[in-house]
Amino acid sequence: MGAALSKLHGSTKPGMPPFVGLAPNCGHKQWGDPGTAGFLGPAHSPFTPNKDGNAREDMSLKGMTIDRLGNRKSLLDSFDTLRRDVDTTRAIEGLDAFNQQAMAMLTSSQLAVALDLEKEDPKLRDRYGRGSKKKQSDGSHKLLDDFLMARRLVEAGVRCVTIAFSRWDWHGGNFKRARQDMPMLDQALTALVEDLHTRGMDKDVSVVVWGEFGRTPKVNGNKGGRDHWTRVMGALMAGGGMRNGQMIGATDRLGGEATSRPVHIQEIIATLYHNVGIGVGSPLLSDLNGRPQFLTDSGRGPIKELI
Repeated sequence: MGAALSKLHGSTKPGMPPFVGLAPNCGHKQWGDPGTAGFLGPAHSPFTPNKDGNAREDMSLKGMTIDRLGNRKSLLDSFDTLRRDVDTTRAIEGLDAFNQQAMAMLTSSQLAVALDLEKEDPKLRDRYGRGSKKKQSDGSHKLLDDFLMARRLVEAGVRCVTIAFSRWDWHGGNFKRARQDMPMLDQALTALVEDLHTRGMDKDVSVVVWGEFGRTPKVNGNKGGRDHWTRVMGALMAGGGMRNGQMIGATDRLGGEATSRPVHIQEIIATLYHNVGIGVGSPLLSDLNGRPQFLTDSGRGPIKELI
């Protein structure tokens, strides 16, 4: 989705990437992966400042002057020119745009300022909570600062920000983990939604919270955990000018089977696109063979109850 927004809407201003993934490298890579740009090309890949645990470190020239950086860019351009004519995969085209974006980011202070949480009121940071940089086994960290950084990035002009919080693959220790993680998630998430409303950004910014799939309605007998369950899961959505404050769909008393108005994942994706002014009823992108591609599958549109 971030790559599609980058391709269709582009940057809001020079030096500000359209798509940022704040999750660190996770032991199970998919849990921290913001997604690739695929056939759209590397220019629309996410900027990932947190991969090595320090969001601001990637923005440092490490003693290099702007002039020297420019000289290196010129040398790189000359190498690219030699092989541009034989490129048939858009890789060079994408890298050119990627390099231009990287140069703009390094020579502008806007992104570095957005990543600097020290510029926030300590009381607001406390409202979000600080959390921990320590990674959870093969999962993500519990850094609540990421929620605040996401707001700062969107406010500065980033179109799509993804984050990952903790580790939710609870095959064991369900209740202990829930008592630790759910209050932290609740604090940071409510702070984010409250912050967006306070700043008048709630109509323009959509928030979605979800995982890969649901968990078994019954706790397993050997480890006190909950295993994988693909039949029912939940998603929380806020902002975006949506009609919030309602529960859509219902399950049986155990939360294992949908009993009314099941919401398909593609409906949620279509709703998020709708909120940023992109319709999904017709193909808007083309793959490397020129074939038109839809943004969603299954022919599903936005959630009518929300728009």
